[in-house]
Amino acid sequence: MRVDVLALQRFYASPLGEAARRATTRRLAALWPSVDGLDMLGVGYTTPYLDPVRAKARRVIAMMPTAQGAEAWPSDGRVLSTLADEARLPFMDAVFDRVLLVHAIEEAPTPHTMLREIWRVMAPEGRLVVIAANRWSLWAQADTTPFGHGRPYSRTQLAALLGDSMFEPVVSARALYAPPSTWPPFVRAADAFERVGEIMWPAQGGVVLMEAVKRLYASTARSEGRVLLANAPERKRQTTPQGASGGLPKRDG
Repeated sequence: MRVDVLALQRFYASPLGEAARRATTRRLAALWPSVDGLDMLGVGYTTPYLDPVRAKARRVIAMMPTAQGAEAWPSDGRVLSTLADEARLPFMDAVFDRVLLVHAIEEAPTPHTMLREIWRVMAPEGRLVVIAANRWSLWAQADTTPFGHGRPYSRTQLAALLGDSMFEPVVSARALYAPPSTWPPFVRAADAFERVGEIMWPAQGGVVLMEAVKRLYASTARSEGRVLLANAPERKRQTTPQGASGGLPKRDG
C-alpha cells in the first residue's frame, strides 16, 4: 500500500522533509546540471523536486499513482499533475527526455512492469533518475517518514532492476545523512551531517540516486538466458551408414 499523498505533503512541509528535499535536490542537480528545453516526467511524488526546474524545462508533468492520490500542482498557473495507473501511462511513445522517480519504485506492486512502461514513453537515449530508500540506512528503518515504507534498495539491487528493464545504469550517488529525527538540533544540523557523512560514512546515506540511460537494444539477464538457449547447438542424431542393417546385432546359434 502506498503512502497517501496527504502524508507526503505533510512530510515535505515539515522541517525534516525540507531538509531531506534540500539534501537530495543538491545531488540531483549534480546529476542533471541542465534541463533547459527538455521534456520531463516525474513519477511518484516528485513535485518538491520538480519545482526548481519547472521554469527551465520545456515541458514538465508530474504523474502520481492512483493508489497514492494526486495533488493539484503547481499552486499557480496551469495544472501540470495527473493521476494515472503506473502500469499504463497515458502518454505516447518516446516523448520524454528526462524521467524522475521518487517515492515510486519502493511501493510499486510490480516494479519491472512500471519501469518497462516508463521505458516506452522515454525518448531514445533518454535519461532516468531513480531516488529510492537505501536498504542500509536508518531512513529505511524509520516508518515515521515516507522513505521507511515499501521495499528499500541497495545500489546493486537497483542497478540489477534497471538493467533487467532495458536501462543502462551509468552513475549513482547517495544523499540524506542526517538521522531521520524531528529533534530540532538534528534538523538544524542537517547540512553539516551531509558534509560529514559523504566523507565519514558514504554508504549510509538515506537514499540512493541512480541515473540510467534508455537503450533500444540493451541486453538483460533474462534476454541473455533466452539467447543462450536459442543458440545452443542441437544434438545430432546418430544415423546408420547406408547399406548397413539396422537394429541390434543377432546372436549366433
